[in-house]
Amino acid sequence: MKHLSKILSSLLVGIVALQGWGWGQKGHDTIAYIAECHLTPRTLSIIDSLLDGRSIVYWANWLDNASHTPEYEYSITWHYKNVDEGKTFDNMPLCETGDIVTALEQQQKILSDTTLSKEDRALALKIVTHLYGDIHQPLHLGHKSDRGGNRHYVKFFKSPTNIHSVWDTRLPEAAHKWSHTEWQREIDRATPDQIATILSPGCPEEYARETYEIACKVYEETPVDYNIEYTYIADWTPTIEQQFLRGGIRLAHTLNTLLDPEYGCGK
Repeated sequence: MKHLSKILSSLLVGIVALQGWGWGQKGHDTIAYIAECHLTPRTLSIIDSLLDGRSIVYWANWLDNASHTPEYEYSITWHYKNVDEGKTFDNMPLCETGDIVTALEQQQKILSDTTLSKEDRALALKIVTHLYGDIHQPLHLGHKSDRGGNRHYVKFFKSPTNIHSVWDTRLPEAAHKWSHTEWQREIDRATPDQIATILSPGCPEEYARETYEIACKVYEETPVDYNIEYTYIADWTPTIEQQFLRGGIRLAHTLNTLLDPEYGCGK
């Protein structure tokens, strides 16, 4: 019985650790699927070749697990860009092992370089797909002091948790109990003008800066020990929808630009 208790405790620790990463499986799948629905035939063909017939949705959440392994532990700090309280997006010291902005810039270059191996480009594609989800999760631009909200303790309907976990999984699931295909069907309805607005920031650094501004509001409206209930969910659901859609549209645009020569940077 004691041995079983230790096993269950270890499993619980593992689950909690995984919740510290970006959007839960549903969020990453949704963003990847929205992107997939906006890819050109040429881009889809190249992705099919690089991923041996798998889709970007299949690999959308892979990096969360891979970053815990010795082979890919170098990517642990790539999931976020910490901006501490009292600092700004521009004056926060850079992380020596890289952050989500520098990682995306680097991996996008690798993906676009046709002189590199299929293996290198496939890995870059998996990383880019995942990080476009993370860069739109507000707490991935959270404070270093509380590990992106993992030590910012709150309650969710009086159940103890942290604000990062709330935004990863509990808030999206409370907003809509949909599958990733239903999320896409219901929110992927932007007009061409709206898509142009979504794409206007133009680069990972500006996407991160935009998400950082949302993170500041999240901290302001969710103090430590705050009990999150129906009003909070209703107030922030439009932001969840917005960030999922932004992530998907921007990921699609990036992949089309990098992989389809006929797509054009300005499209």
